[in-house]
Amino acid sequence: MPELPEVETTRRGLQPHIEGQRVRRIEIRQAKLRWPIPDNIQGFQGRELQSLKRRGKYLIFDFGDAYWLGHLGMSGSLRLLAPDAPADRHEHVQVDFCNGQSLRYRDPRRFGALLTGQGDPLQHPLLCKLGPEPLSPDFDIDYFQRQCKRRNSAIKQVIMDSHVVVGVGNIYACESLFLAGIHPKTRASRIGRERLHRLLEAIRKVLSQAIAEGGTTLRDFTRSDGQPGYFAQQLLVYGRDGGCIRCGRPLKRIVQAQRSTFYCPGCQH
Repeated sequence: MPELPEVETTRRGLQPHIEGQRVRRIEIRQAKLRWPIPDNIQGFQGRELQSLKRRGKYLIFDFGDAYWLGHLGMSGSLRLLAPDAPADRHEHVQVDFCNGQSLRYRDPRRFGALLTGQGDPLQHPLLCKLGPEPLSPDFDIDYFQRQCKRRNSAIKQVIMDSHVVVGVGNIYACESLFLAGIHPKTRASRIGRERLHRLLEAIRKVLSQAIAEGGTTLRDFTRSDGQPGYFAQQLLVYGRDGGCIRCGRPLKRIVQAQRSTFYCPGCQH
């Protein structure tokens, strides 16, 4: 599933090509995604895309007093092609801009979304209750400690909770906990301020590096230019076999909330 770094990589790849451009044509080949694409999307033809933003794992196509809200789901991707480039069977949306760019949304599993709205997109029901962005000043140690103190859940589940902080997906949670030396099953409320601060900084480091590297190479993810991301080459524990790069002990895999968790029993406690 594309996570925050993959979505931010997509946004940065698309932004210079479509921001400030006018929509010439919209073709919906398959409207049945996670939620049906609203019919009023055709009313955006002729309108100028003022900005392309991101909130959590959602892309916000801002047209001024109205917007599109996009989500890549489990297998979605956005690419720029020539308007006359042939579409494959999983390509559900084509948006042609007046500058000759054609934005294509491809999603084999159709768990993604393309919704419309008016007014402030941050007040949309899918966005208004999200936690702070992990790389923003709002995600600081005072806030993080308050959130953890009232939760007895495992720390991995807490940092993956989008109501606490957005965009820390499964891979990035494993990597951050390894860097911070914290066992993924530790109760959040039992972790002291110093260790939480170390985890906060690890989250920021892992996500910043992943964005810089272009996201994690997953089976279904490609960047907007069709090339895969490269952060998978830098993973320290997730999906790795063999010994820990620090202590040499065999890495372990457990399942938490139906997700694979990788950790080092020697370095994380």
